[in-house]
Amino acid sequence: MTELTPSTEPTLTVSEVVALEDRIVEKLRTCYDPEIPVNIYDLGLIYDVKVETTGHAHVKMTLTSPGCPVAGTLPGEVEARISTLPGVKETKVEIVWDPPWDKNMMSEAARLQLGFL
Repeated sequence: MTELTPSTEPTLTVSEVVALEDRIVEKLRTCYDPEIPVNIYDLGLIYDVKVETTGHAHVKMTLTSPGCPVAGTLPGEVEARISTLPGVKETKVEIVWDPPWDKNMMSEAARLQLGFL
């Protein structure tokens, strides 16, 4: 008899996956770059949020620049915040540089708040 390991066994329905992705976005909106008074989601640093039916969350994000002072800490903070959500079994945050971030990736509200409109 073959057993599925807990990491590969589906535990969430499609609607639960969508709801969890929405809760992850809400959680990301509570995370700020300490130098910029806008959350990282509205700042445009989050490129993709995916949750598998197993409860594994994968986030693709970038930073404002490769030399960003929080490059060593912000991805870990994002991972820790997401990991606290019920239904998330494992979290992986991947830093990507393509496409490069620019101010046009910010939400309209963020551009207004920072005076870019």
